Amino acid sequence: MPNPQLSILVVDDAKFSSVMIGRALSKAGYEDIRFANSASAALELIEQRPANVLLADWLMPEMDGLELTAQVRQQDEMSDHYTYIILLTGRDGQDVLSKAFDHGVDDFIGKSVMNDQLVPRVFAADRLCGSLQRLMRENRLLTENIASLEKRNLIDPITGLGNSRYLHQRLGDSLRQIESRGGALCFLLIGLPEVPSQRERYGEQFHQDLLRGVARRIQQLVRPLDVLTRLDDRHFGVLTLIDDLRGCAPSSFKRLHEGLNLKAFKTDEGFISIKAGIAMISLDASALPVDPKRVIAEAGSLLPDAYATGRIVPMRYKQPA
Repeated sequence: MPNPQLSILVVDDAKFSSVMIGRALSKAGYEDIRFANSASAALELIEQRPANVLLADWLMPEMDGLELTAQVRQQDEMSDHYTYIILLTGRDGQDVLSKAFDHGVDDFIGKSVMNDQLVPRVFAADRLCGSLQRLMRENRLLTENIASLEKRNLIDPITGLGNSRYLHQRLGDSLRQIESRGGALCFLLIGLPEVPSQRERYGEQFHQDLLRGVARRIQQLVRPLDVLTRLDDRHFGVLTLIDDLRGCAPSSFKRLHEGLNLKAFKTDEGFISIKAGIAMISLDASALPVDPKRVIAEAGSLLPDAYATGRIVPMRYKQPA
């Protein structure tokens, strides 16, 4: 059974031909039929409301059916829609068929057999359009679901540590905790400035193995309850809650700094040494309120000094005067 609501657009500069096509389609049960007497008028109608099936004469003044097809395909790309295009032509032969399909046409009907083939071809287009639109809806839903999962994802797939989103979440939780219960927090931003060049030199597999090695070593060198994260390809983060700010000093993390900088990593490329800079931000309730993004940004501003000096660079965060 035909879908009466199938949107059909007939494009023909010959009014008599358009009337005959419209009558045949109406008699077959189709109700949503629009007409355009030129390709430019057809494009305006499609822009207002997409069509499921486009029936167009191949030879038209100003813009022929193949040029119209190209522009409709461009509009389809922008609107996440697919228009089934059938060209009507008095031409025949294998070359004609190949040329039409190469330009994105779905089907074409010879005018000499149009009376016999028009309705059956539109019925076939009707069935295919239903399947295509259903698949496109399912694809949109799948894309939305993937985006939703990605938005909720908190785990770095390479190291298994928390990712940047997880750090922002846990840092926000920690700030609320010290505001209500007291105490302080210490945030370490670990930068690995040479990792991008090592990745370029040794390849992606080496790069991922090295990141996993760095993650395992950091885990070995910090407290079990500290929050560990990988922010991006050359930054890791460590978040720890402490009783007071005296516990957040460079000497408290000397072992971590030396463990990353003085001990090489065993890889398939041999033993590889890295350079790690550590910036340290400490704060307590007196510094609140503060945005987690601000804490991370402040730490980032200290990293160049950490690289230059080879030392942990600390800063106690205070509210601006």
